[in-house]
Amino acid sequence: LSGDGHFGLRIAFDNDGMLWISSSERQEFDPAQDMTGNLGKMVRLNADGSVPEDNPFTDQGEVAVQVWSLGHRNILGMAFDAEGRLWAHEMGPRGGDELNLIQRGANYGYPIVSNGVHYDAGHPDHDTRPEFNAPAISWTPAISPAGFIIYDGELFPQWQGSGFIGGLTSLGLVRVEFDGESAREAERLDLQRRIREVAQGPDGAIWVLEDGRRGGNGALLKLTPKE
Repeated sequence: LSGDGHFGLRIAFDNDGMLWISSSERQEFDPAQDMTGNLGKMVRLNADGSVPEDNPFTDQGEVAVQVWSLGHRNILGMAFDAEGRLWAHEMGPRGGDELNLIQRGANYGYPIVSNGVHYDAGHPDHDTRPEFNAPAISWTPAISPAGFIIYDGELFPQWQGSGFIGGLTSLGLVRVEFDGESAREAERLDLQRRIREVAQGPDGAIWVLEDGRRGGNGALLKLTPKE
């Protein structure tokens, strides 16, 4: 494929030891719906790389057996909540950034639908095609999400269970609150920096990595409560 971006490639293990890999669509659009390849998909494997017997597409070919969900664009953040549910965000084209609850066998619609706009043409919003899973949250204008945690530390007790998404164009952190399988944006923490990655430290501090855009040096910041 000729696409030179949208690699995705986030990796996470769940509490059962399953390996989850986000494989984005390499700026080629159509692979996200093509089950002969694993681009634009959420891949689920055993820790040794073998295919779990309960994956949803085990009867659809050698590559499709790896796939848990499809129709993704560019997944740059994955996190499990306290109930073991997998949430992932992805960048939309122009607007239409998404936070999705990742469900077995689900199709999230890209590039057939998006709440954003292709750079060369428009296409239908999610609400026009109910057969595709709609995002729990959609952002237009874009926040350009990158990095993601669901916080379970004790340093910020008021934020336990909240998600934190790094924002490249929103220049900070977006805090998300969850209610079962629903989610909403709760607030934005303005850092005046393009945030590329987010992590939780062992002491409960939140670490954020600034994007070193155009060859610059990105700062690593440690966020702790005011004393």
